[in-house]
Amino acid sequence: MKPLQLSADTAVELSKRLNVPLEQLMHMPRHILIQKLVELEAEQSDSSSVDDTSSEDK
Repeated sequence: MKPLQLSADTAVELSKRLNVPLEQLMHMPRHILIQKLVELEAEQSDSSSVDDTSSEDK
């Protein structure tokens, strides 16, 4: 399996956001990376909807 085709900036940013070592990210299978990105997006949308709801209550 060849490493993912990502730019250096993108790889570093994904590594930070997913809390995964850079080397592990680069050799991660594409379907697992996509799954982790979907989970991250779901967490962010949940937290933003909670923030929106709490600001409306004020």
